[in-house]
Amino acid sequence: MVLIIICRKAVSTIATGVEKILRSEGKRITPQRTLLLQIIEESRGHLDADEIYHLAKKRDPRLSLSTVYRTLSLLKELDVIEELHFDEEHHHYEIKAEAEHYHLICSGCGKIIEFHNPLVGQLREEVARENDFTISRVHIDFTGVCVQCRAKE
Repeated sequence: MVLIIICRKAVSTIATGVEKILRSEGKRITPQRTLLLQIIEESRGHLDADEIYHLAKKRDPRLSLSTVYRTLSLLKELDVIEELHFDEEHHHYEIKAEAEHYHLICSGCGKIIEFHNPLVGQLREEVARENDFTISRVHIDFTGVCVQCRAKE
């Protein structure tokens, strides 16, 4: 099996695109929105709202948790970020990727690894064809134990 980590767009490209989207929707481009977007992009991971808040608070002590939630809601509504549900406790956020990707989730440490595998695309096509169905999105999460956690056992 081939494991490919997906690279995301540069922050400046994303910020420029989001600015256009905000303007077209009549929304303001605030320093707080820009900061939160940068934090999500810079993380290269899957942060929850609390993690985003604490990272942003280091750069802007005046930022409130309600601003974080409102901004996440707006960015999700504008289809800029995705809200991921890896567990029932809380949601994680990531910049919406151009390429469809999937997740490996370690039940030991909580690490999340993004991957792409061409077999999923082939399976998608086969399932669509066999069922005369147009698939708009595939969401796959594999939960298990990463190599570092297995080494600790």
